[in-house]
Amino acid sequence: MSQVRKKQTLVGEVVSTKMEKTVVVKVTRRVLHPTYRKYINQYKKYLAHVSSVEPKMGDVVQITATRPLSARKRWQVSKIIRESVKIG
Repeated sequence: MSQVRKKQTLVGEVVSTKMEKTVVVKVTRRVLHPTYRKYINQYKKYLAHVSSVEPKMGDVVQITATRPLSARKRWQVSKIIRESVKIG
């Protein structure tokens, strides 16, 4: 009778790794403006917990919803989709 509930996932870019066991992920959405009918980019930053994978700045990661881990941290990095390429 119990059903397994699928957790919410988002994809975004890591913009800060200065904290211990926490990264800041910027998730960008393309939204159609209601009046001007032009696509605009909206973004939001999420604090995500890092346990097994170690993302670097600029990596594209997938984050999954989890229980509250701190005052602002409710997400966890589940996998690295694309690693950043450092030139030079």
